Amino acid sequence: MIARQSFFNTVTIGLAFLIGALNTIYFYPRYLGSELQGLVVALLAISNLIQPIISFGVQHSLIKFFSSCKNKIEKDSLFLFSMVFPIIIFLTIILPLSLFFIDEIIELISAKNKIMGKYLFMILAISFSTAYFEVFYSWSRVNMKTIFGNFLKEFYPRALVFSLLIIYAFNFIDFDLFVLLLIGGYYFRLLLMLVYSLNIYRPSLTFALPNNFKKVFRYSLIIFLSGSAASLILDIDKSMISNYLTIENVAYYSVAIFIAAVIEIPGRAMFQIVNPIVAKLINENHNKRLISLLKKTSNNLLLVSGLFFLIIILNLNDFYVWSNLHEYKSAIEVVYIVSLAKLFSISLGCLNNIITNSKYYVYVFWFSILSAFLAVFLNYYLIPLNGIIGAALATLIVVVLINIGKLILIQIKYKANPYNFKTILSVLLIGIVYFLIITLKPETFIDNTSDPNPIYNISFRSFLIAGIYVLLAYFFGLTKDFQEAISRFRQKG
Repeated sequence: MIARQSFFNTVTIGLAFLIGALNTIYFYPRYLGSELQGLVVALLAISNLIQPIISFGVQHSLIKFFSSCKNKIEKDSLFLFSMVFPIIIFLTIILPLSLFFIDEIIELISAKNKIMGKYLFMILAISFSTAYFEVFYSWSRVNMKTIFGNFLKEFYPRALVFSLLIIYAFNFIDFDLFVLLLIGGYYFRLLLMLVYSLNIYRPSLTFALPNNFKKVFRYSLIIFLSGSAASLILDIDKSMISNYLTIENVAYYSVAIFIAAVIEIPGRAMFQIVNPIVAKLINENHNKRLISLLKKTSNNLLLVSGLFFLIIILNLNDFYVWSNLHEYKSAIEVVYIVSLAKLFSISLGCLNNIITNSKYYVYVFWFSILSAFLAVFLNYYLIPLNGIIGAALATLIVVVLINIGKLILIQIKYKANPYNFKTILSVLLIGIVYFLIITLKPETFIDNTSDPNPIYNISFRSFLIAGIYVLLAYFFGLTKDFQEAISRFRQKG
């Protein structure tokens, strides 16, 4: 089940990144321009900061507590609590505060770029729809159905933007209508997710609170606070870049982050299905199976993401030449720095899922608070000093320090860690292939000296990287799990 859904989720996320790449690298800069691109990215980033406040962590409570529900009544009360609570938060806190302090909020978000203040409604509208989407998506995940929800989460928004950019390119709509249609598209996605999740399991209407309401509420509160801090970490760099630098730098930085994020594709795909399984194993006290899952996810994700890492890092120069976005190349070092951070994070396997779903979940809050503090402090110091490179360095420092803290926590509480001898072999494999390609310089094998073609270089180099990597991985004995998964697929076929 994990292998099958992870495979389909990986394909979906891969296609999503492909469309996202076209949007970010070609359509956004060509038709919106770097200023409007930076505006849309910044507005969506701020929406992501608001979304955890509205959802209040209830989507995570669904995953943690669903497997401990003993009957339909308990499941229904948990689900309906998760549906009702976010709208209470929105109507009693978010909306009144936004209306009361509207002038101050507009002044804050448009301090450096006046145009941003015009689209405050977009921030609220998208954050509300995204909050409820996450609730219904979690409901499908706890029922072990992740493929369609993952499609809506990863592929749909990028396809939506792609479609709107095409329409905008032909001058059928102006930018204001672009924004309105973007909001409408997010609400249509919410409707699709709602119908799908209720089709999987339709709860009976009940006004009873969950029996373990205090536990659910406390967990939601902690995860809400943690999620708010985590969202701050994800998007504070873009927000602070827009304040300290020109909005064009947000676009340059966003493209670099997007490229580095490709490394996370295998992890994002796997964790959609692994998270509810981790919660179930913890609720049933299957610690040995839990630790085994931790090591397997770490080994397999490091191996696969290591290949992604090499293909990205070793093709960067040709990629920027091919994209013909010369000003964006100023962020090339951002890709190198953030890619290392992504690879380290992915090597933890399902460690974050274990902490979040265990009785030690309160540590998530403290890690998030520390991360947010470090992110704000480091960005405040490094962005004025080093520009967008400073923002990338801040990200790397925060990721390394916090991940080390998480490793120490799991070692103390579970007497375990995600790493083993295969980890050393995988790191060695990545290093060997990197230095082989740097030394061989495969682009010199292609006779294109008169008119160098970056596409040929990227294709040939990527093929060579993948070939050497897979052969050495097989030689090192790192592909056993993948061979077994392929055998199971063939047997089912």
